[in-house]
Amino acid sequence: MPALFVNNLSVIDFAYFCPERGIVGESLILDVELLGELNEEGMLFDFSYVKKRIKSCVDSLVDHKLLVATNCEYSTVTKSPQQLELILKTKDDRIYKHISPNQAVCLINASEVTKHSIAELIKSEISKILPDNVTDTKINLRSEVIDGPFFHYAHGLKKHFGDCQRIAHGHRSKLEVFIDSTYSIEWSEHIAKLWKDIYLATEEDIKEEIKINGTDYWVFEYHANQGLFQLTIQKNCCHLIKTDTTVELIASYLTVYLKEKLPDSSIKIKAYEGVDKGAISEIN
Repeated sequence: MPALFVNNLSVIDFAYFCPERGIVGESLILDVELLGELNEEGMLFDFSYVKKRIKSCVDSLVDHKLLVATNCEYSTVTKSPQQLELILKTKDDRIYKHISPNQAVCLINASEVTKHSIAELIKSEISKILPDNVTDTKINLRSEVIDGPFFHYAHGLKKHFGDCQRIAHGHRSKLEVFIDSTYSIEWSEHIAKLWKDIYLATEEDIKEEIKINGTDYWVFEYHANQGLFQLTIQKNCCHLIKTDTTVELIASYLTVYLKEKLPDSSIKIKAYEGVDKGAISEIN
């Protein structure tokens, strides 16, 4: 049976709820394979349509969203026509409360969010937009191969007009630190460990501080173009920054952080936002 493939069709940047790790930022690369019969043009499907239609479908389905498994015993979903509320509890009793417009969350009919359950959802949705001669689809989601340190982070950008404004989307990102123009695996690993599975938050977005079961939590809230966003999260799962958490400002923040530790050295940070994109900041 003829097949058509497109590798690196898209990079999906999102966050998902894991009962062990909490809210985790992630980036996955999408490969697609279509199987079927050739049409009258001797083609299975025009490449331009593959790139436009399928990428658009996948991006609107999962990109820059919080993915939650609806059959997970640790998640509770309350949905109204305009708003969705999530109560998420980890196995070690951390609690996350997430309120957002419906389009900021992707609910997956599964017991957990995995590459397989995401791929099954994508396969089901794109089958609705493919021509009749395409009879099967194979979806491959893979992580970027990263030789050095990396970390997972979730965040939201309230000033962003697009989907980055969603309060819990995220990335899996590598990080490169250069001390006096020389790559430092030690300091790269230091930051990656410091920010393992972190939620990066902006100080001015704190609505209030509360206690849940005797533990300190922050409630972050802001109004953006798409609506009201609110996230209640345990303090020790967060790192507060005075600025917004764009990758440019993250890189700048980290250079200042390291300069304070190494005042006699020049610092260069190459911070990635997902796959193959990011920002550079330097201090001499």
